[in-house]
Amino acid sequence: MDRTERFYKIDQLLRERLSTPLAVIMDHLEVSRATVKRDIEYMRDRMGAPIVWDRSSWGYRYEGEGSQYALPGMWFNASEIYALLTMDHLLSDLQPGLLGPHIQPLRRRVHELLEQGDHSAEEVARRIHIVRLARRDVDAQVFESLASALLSRQRVMLHHYNRASNEVVGREVSPQRLLYYRDNWYLHAWCHLRQGLRSFGVDVIRRVDVTGKKAKDVSATELDAVFASGYGIFAGEDTQKALLRFSAGRARWVAHERWHPQQQGRFDEQGRYLLQIPYSQDTELLLDILRYGADVEVLEPDTLRRRVKAALGMALQQYGGKG
Repeated sequence: MDRTERFYKIDQLLRERLSTPLAVIMDHLEVSRATVKRDIEYMRDRMGAPIVWDRSSWGYRYEGEGSQYALPGMWFNASEIYALLTMDHLLSDLQPGLLGPHIQPLRRRVHELLEQGDHSAEEVARRIHIVRLARRDVDAQVFESLASALLSRQRVMLHHYNRASNEVVGREVSPQRLLYYRDNWYLHAWCHLRQGLRSFGVDVIRRVDVTGKKAKDVSATELDAVFASGYGIFAGEDTQKALLRFSAGRARWVAHERWHPQQQGRFDEQGRYLLQIPYSQDTELLLDILRYGADVEVLEPDTLRRRVKAALGMALQQYGGKG
């Protein structure tokens, strides 16, 4: 029983009796004396509950007009409501398969959790929306094969579509992790051709053949060093730092954004925001910089600054040059 449930249970017990002994509350909640006292103190101080200790009856009760007191509506924090609504959304999208008989009971449980927030699940879904953009579809058979090989520690042959060359190429890899990032799935794997760790978009994997060979294991420490050190999913061990300067107008937004766990930021004397982030390959970082247009300038390194300048120049040409 979580804390929110205990609050409601305490409230119920106090309404059922003229006075409720501490032992009775402990027995119903199956918690210690100290926990009950902390819960009651919290209800008094934070929720305004008029709970008093009655020495004559040796128990807790509501004082005065306590019978008219109502617990404030409990609600979820941002991460909790996001998790519950995302689960419901993912379950509703699930195609018929082995989980078919279990989907509706799972969704009912999610709805029950939503309704613990003092509002109906239908009202929550109607009033709070989660919009997932730029999602690319993944072949169900491909994902199933990858997940199975990943967990059974087997090598696979990926038939991987290379968007740059417009060709399908074969790669023998040892799957290490599946990552859900920015509404899309990626496979972190050891590539036996390149003899190194690589990241593959699952949406462009056309077929997966299990080779029957035992997969090479890479430690979690090494995986984190490669994929968590630089910017985004295209991270690597050879990192450098980008220094970006955002306009004073845009700074008020960017200052609250999380681009990387190791980012550093500060305002300058003109109210502009300086953001420093580590990165390896600049593919994804370049796209994020360009979406801010004239509101951002790359100060360092010069290679990244030239890349952004060239991209902006090509974009300008689409509109007829300088005019």
